Amino acid sequence: MSATQEYLQNEFDKPSLFKRLGAYDWLWALLVLIGSGVAYSEYSSLMDSYEVGILFGSAIGLIIFGWYWKPMRHFSLVVAVLSLAAIGLYGDELTRSETNFFLKYLIASQSAIMWMNALFVMATLAYWFALAIGSEFSGKVGTALTWTASVMGTVGLMVRWRESYLISHDVGHIPVSNLYEVFIMFAVITALLYLHYERRYNNRAMGAFVLTVISAAVGFLLWYTFERGAHEIQPLVPALQSYWMKIHVPANFVGYGAFALAAMLGIAYLLLERFPGGKLAARMPSLEQLDDIMYKAIALGFAFFTVATVLGAMWAAEAWGGYWSWDPKETWALIVWLNYAAWLHLRLTKGWRGKPLAWWAIVGLFVTLFAFLGVNMFLSGLHSYGQL
Repeated sequence: MSATQEYLQNEFDKPSLFKRLGAYDWLWALLVLIGSGVAYSEYSSLMDSYEVGILFGSAIGLIIFGWYWKPMRHFSLVVAVLSLAAIGLYGDELTRSETNFFLKYLIASQSAIMWMNALFVMATLAYWFALAIGSEFSGKVGTALTWTASVMGTVGLMVRWRESYLISHDVGHIPVSNLYEVFIMFAVITALLYLHYERRYNNRAMGAFVLTVISAAVGFLLWYTFERGAHEIQPLVPALQSYWMKIHVPANFVGYGAFALAAMLGIAYLLLERFPGGKLAARMPSLEQLDDIMYKAIALGFAFFTVATVLGAMWAAEAWGGYWSWDPKETWALIVWLNYAAWLHLRLTKGWRGKPLAWWAIVGLFVTLFAFLGVNMFLSGLHSYGQL
């Protein structure tokens, strides 16, 4: 039985989700609903009906996500505690980040993000060391560092959200508005997707490959911070002052993160096929498992990217009066969508597997990278506010 067939059989044999829920599952749901209710009671006067829908829709999504993947509960609770601690330490004075020890060196947004950068690089090194010498301990260190880096990156974004409002209510916005903020989100989403597959397949050797692309994002973030001062919070341009940004951008970056993960595992697949009898083969998942993870990642990414593209078209209709204008960003988004649609079509209907699709996943990452970053650098259009 193949890995995919075995997985599907195991999923079919499981009782339904609600039959598997226990007391802690319902306690998790209660905590999320209480948190959402508190947020609504505090800020409902500043929210329109769409934003209320986003709040409670996100709460329901987080509950279900926590039911399916239990580590997300611990992750969310730690992020919530640290974020609320930072918000409490700030009070109503942004200048406290310069005088309070914990804000200045740990949980102010920029401090947390710099910790994220350092921890992701250390996690990458730990995973490569584990892969090179077969050290189980180093692999566990890599996993712990990746979780911690993901926590700090998410805390950084949450606290940055509050900091933007401390600057001015007119400046305040969700931190998904520019390349600096979305690169942080990309790193965190890609890491969480990887941690899910690491746990499901009980293999940490994949981390060496996946964390490498995250470290590349960290390198860009550091350059963007020190060379361009991109970490400074800026007011939103008029086109981004919309509730659509809160759902369109995160959905896009689940897609980007999944595509990046698939590409890095495509590299691992090709190396494993080229050197089938070495240490790499002994420590990595089988070729069939790598192929299966690539498929699942691209299928997940394609679903979210499709939703993001539809949401983007609806946003465009509201902002510019038309669903599609063949703007360079829109055109390249369509190219990315067609690329992965063809990938999935050939796998599902023509039976393609292995090497051709691994190469395709790698090339697809470069296509996606140009749509994500290259368009901002080299082309102009309605999305020109995203230029470097």
